[in-house]
Amino acid sequence: MQFKKRFSYPYIAWSVLFVIAPLTIMLLYAFGVLGGEGITLDNFKTFFQPAYLKIFAKSLLMAAICTALCLVVSYPAAYYISRLNGRKRNILFTLIIVPTWMNALLRTYSWMTLLAKNGIINNFLTLFGLAQMNLLYNNGAVFIGMVYNYLPFMLYPIYSTLIKTPRIYEKASMDLGANRLTTFFKITLPLSAPGIITGIAMVFIPSVCMFVIPDLLGGAQQMYMGKLIQHQFFQKGDWGFGSALAVILTIVILTIMYFINKYDADSLKGENMQ
Repeated sequence: MQFKKRFSYPYIAWSVLFVIAPLTIMLLYAFGVLGGEGITLDNFKTFFQPAYLKIFAKSLLMAAICTALCLVVSYPAAYYISRLNGRKRNILFTLIIVPTWMNALLRTYSWMTLLAKNGIINNFLTLFGLAQMNLLYNNGAVFIGMVYNYLPFMLYPIYSTLIKTPRIYEKASMDLGANRLTTFFKITLPLSAPGIITGIAMVFIPSVCMFVIPDLLGGAQQMYMGKLIQHQFFQKGDWGFGSALAVILTIVILTIMYFINKYDADSLKGENMQ
């Protein structure tokens, strides 16, 4: 027991230095203790101005749409790959995962090359006498970059759930007279729900606070929560308000995680009762 306890010391030290300490400093700045203002809620009150609430709502909407798009694209792909034989399945899955080994910043820069005014797509259009399109520095470009970067994080948990689901349930459903569509909605989809919920969490949570992709593909006119926080710290030097925004975003993320964990616990309890 003592031997196992010693192995926990590095983890405890890591948590204190890189989790607890930064969160404590962030809270002290948010409440004005380190800003020389004394304990105050002014930084949090500033957030409730219409302009900032609009940015917050826009960030949540953007994350929700990105998550929905990833789900719509990922589920059919994960379902198809999970039904292939071993070799083909491994090849296709590897082709999807390999791009994630590259730095996300480099992958985002590659989309800038594709979507720029003199980029590959617009140059291709001019070959056929078509007018160039404004593909960069707008919400559409941000959607493309976010979906491209987060798609594997939705696909992998769904694929893992589908590959572990016994096919005997589907065969039993069809033996009892259900067609493929009914079997999918009554058997396959409910059994893959844990993977869907995990994928939603893995895409929605980082999408809310992402700032690199909106900054590069959205341009200066596109403001989201992650970019707003980054702007407060590095451009305006307002660490108090920036920390308050980070605290609010952390509370939102923890709330989402709570409901996700609650759903997983309820699902597991239901399976055990069966």
